[in-house]
Amino acid sequence: MLIHALRCKLHQPRVTRIELEYEGSLGVSREMLDAVGLLEFERVLVANLENASRWETYIIPLEEPGQIFINGASAHFCKLGDRLIVMSWAHLTPEEMKTHKPRKLTLGDGNLPLR
Repeated sequence: MLIHALRCKLHQPRVTRIELEYEGSLGVSREMLDAVGLLEFERVLVANLENASRWETYIIPLEEPGQIFINGASAHFCKLGDRLIVMSWAHLTPEEMKTHKPRKLTLGDGNLPLR
């Protein structure tokens, strides 16, 4: 049996750019990705804290620090400055679950790390 568990998350980064006319995806600054171990093209669940919308998409790394870009159809779920939760999942065995600790990065003003 495998358990679908939280692998990592970005907590409360703010949207810095919205681009409707794009093929679709979530742009995230590389330093945020590296801090929690998210990978290019990885599938993620995104929740908007401002309006409770949730959607799945994939990651595109951005070189500009502190940036979160919402692209394509997902642009309809956000406005500039909205706070998000970006979550990735893993399939773990019950034995692996005993020691698993998800990686988390909480962001504050300017999308700077808080903890």
